[in-house]
Order: sequence, then structure tokens, then C-alpha cells
Amino acid sequence: MEKILLIIPAYNEEKNILKVCKDIEKYNKNNSQKLDYIVINDGSRDNTLNILKENKLKHINLINNLGIGGAVQTGYKYAYENDYDIAVQFDGDGQHDVNYVNKICEPITKGQADMIIGTRYLKKEESKFQSTFMRRLGANIISLFIKICCRKRITDPTSGFRAVNKKIIKEFAKDYPTEYPEPESTVSLLVNKYKIEEVPVSMNERTAGVSSIRVWKSVDYMVKVVLAIIIDSISLRRRK
Repeated sequence: MEKILLIIPAYNEEKNILKVCKDIEKYNKNNSQKLDYIVINDGSRDNTLNILKENKLKHINLINNLGIGGAVQTGYKYAYENDYDIAVQFDGDGQHDVNYVNKICEPITKGQADMIIGTRYLKKEESKFQSTFMRRLGANIISLFIKICCRKRITDPTSGFRAVNKKIIKEFAKDYPTEYPEPESTVSLLVNKYKIEEVPVSMNERTAGVSSIRVWKSVDYMVKVVLAIIIDSISLRRRK
């Protein structure tokens, strides 16, 4: 049976992180496939670290805030050093459902893909929560430019619910984008001929805390991501 690690980046998630970890532990009690997890406390300024310590939750504490890219790469380094077969990015805000982990890992265990992205847009009836209009619009535009640059349609390019195989764990442990990690890493893998597929998943609305992408930043974020996709796809092809 594969060794699976959930990488959980957390920044100021004092109201969410305990439930996220307890849901994983509950899942493990009811299923034969056990899921390991590691919380990456990304320099939180609230009570997140104390909650992790008091409840003896497995974690790595970053004394400075590295941002989502740096936090997730720390998790990939941990996965690589501890010889995991599959690593799954799993948000610390409660938006991801642990019951879908097996679904996004299955195509990897069968050798059908190198990375699987959990999407709420491929089969909309799967997920009641579809995000805000601006976030959906931004995702559609980013998706369009990924298709233009890489000839592959990705319906949920900013999804943080993703599973990768051992080969990509090694790649991401060495090099992982820091600015716009999900779309940029997706473009990098597609340009380098890795196989990426999507599976429909259900996502939950954040119940506490604040998203790292504010509504007023959505347009700015989208424009910068599109530019990064174009630049990355060109530069990566020139290096090959």
C-alpha cells in the first residue's frame, strides 16, 4: 500500500487547523488506507502554533512567513526525505474534504497520471460551493491561457487540492514556484510532458479566517498569473 502524505500549509488558521487534523485522524480510523499529514505552520501570528503543540499535531514550524509556495515546498522536501509515494496538497482552512483524497490519488496509483488536480468546475453538481464570480472568472481566463500555451485544458488552475507521484515530489522538493505556485507549477509540468488530469471533488466554503486572495486583488492576481504563464511557458521551452 502506498505511503501518502498530506501537506497542509497553515497561516493564521487557529480556528480551522484542529478540525482539519481531527478529520484526517477520524478518516484513518475508518479506512484501511492510512494518511500521514504534516502541517507547515508558515510563521502564523495567531494561536496556530500553540494549538499544534498543545494537541500534539505533527507539524514543521517556519519562524518566518515564506508564503504558500515556500510552505508547500517545505512539505515536499519532507515528503522526499521520508520516501513518500504520493504527496497531496491539502488546505489548512477546511475547504478540502479528506474523503476525496483517495479519489485524487487513485489515478496516480494506477499509473494513469503524474499529477491529479481536484476541481469543483469539471462536474459542478459534485460541489455545492463554487467560489465567487470573480474567482470563477479569473480561473476561466487562467485556464484559457494555459490551454493556449500548453494545449491542455485545466478547469481549476488555482486549486490547491492536488496529488503528485514520487517523481514530481522529487522535482518540487528541488524547485517550486513561490509567486503563483499552482498555475506556474502546472505549466512547468505540462511543458516538461508530465501527465496531468483532473477529477471532480467537493469543496467547502471557508468558515473562519481570511483567504490569501482578497476580492479586490482578484483582477491584479489574474493579470499577473497570465503574464507568468506566458513567460514561464516560453522560457521553459527555450531551456529544453
